[in-house]
Amino acid sequence: MMGERRALQRVVALAAVIPISAGLYGVLFGINGLAGGVENVSADSHFRYLSGLLTGIGLLFWSCVPGIEGKTRLFRFLTLVVVLGGLARLLGLYLTGLPSLTMLAALGVELVLTPLLCLWQARVAVRAGEAAPLPRDV
Repeated sequence: MMGERRALQRVVALAAVIPISAGLYGVLFGINGLAGGVENVSADSHFRYLSGLLTGIGLLFWSCVPGIEGKTRLFRFLTLVVVLGGLARLLGLYLTGLPSLTMLAALGVELVLTPLLCLWQARVAVRAGEAAPLPRDV
């Protein structure tokens, strides 16, 4: 059980680097940091705001790493947020066409990797609960 828990912690810590680094990049460079960026101050402001949220999501996933078996509610909430964002991206794909490979990879992280990590976290949480000692009668 401890080996699986540690493996999950490592994978989540590594996976959280994706939204943190992408978010920080967006905060620092704005929409013009993307290939074919747009010279629109309002769009840039909105892009930087969403990049800040992305950074926060990654930091919250990092906060789940210590004691990951007890962070089920937060992990599920973060997964829901990420999947909703992925579904919005998927709708955009349908409405406007194929984005860059980077955006398609992000879609895979949002709709495949994150839910799989959530299922893994739930498994570790259940197994940790089964391994926990029973409370003693006083």
